[in-house]
Amino acid sequence: MVKRTIVKIDEEKCTGCGKCVAPCAEGAIQIIDGKAKVVSEELCDGMGYCIGLCPEGALTVEERETEEFDEKKAEKQPGKTDISIKCFNCNKGEDEVYLLPLRHKMKSEWVCTRCLPMLIHG
Repeated sequence: MVKRTIVKIDEEKCTGCGKCVAPCAEGAIQIIDGKAKVVSEELCDGMGYCIGLCPEGALTVEERETEEFDEKKAEKQPGKTDISIKCFNCNKGEDEVYLLPLRHKMKSEWVCTRCLPMLIHG
């Protein structure tokens, strides 16, 4: 066990929408019985890409004793593509461009690396 950051899901706030599942490239989050759950703490890298996409604010990152992140196990997880994840500006998906999560006008959205400079510099 090590002390590190890990995602925490508040099941009372979670509506099971699943918006947090695809951003978790390591496969640590799944929808089980209508709620998001961290199914394997060793797969959660604690980066928190899932957090900003939760419309209910059910996800947070906490620092606590848990299993060490297992990068090799995470790399073996099957890749998932979510066709609903697209750049909010140009509407291109991860099969065409690199995407980053961001907060924009009080909403959690995705932006591609081509559109990001335009947002920053106008």
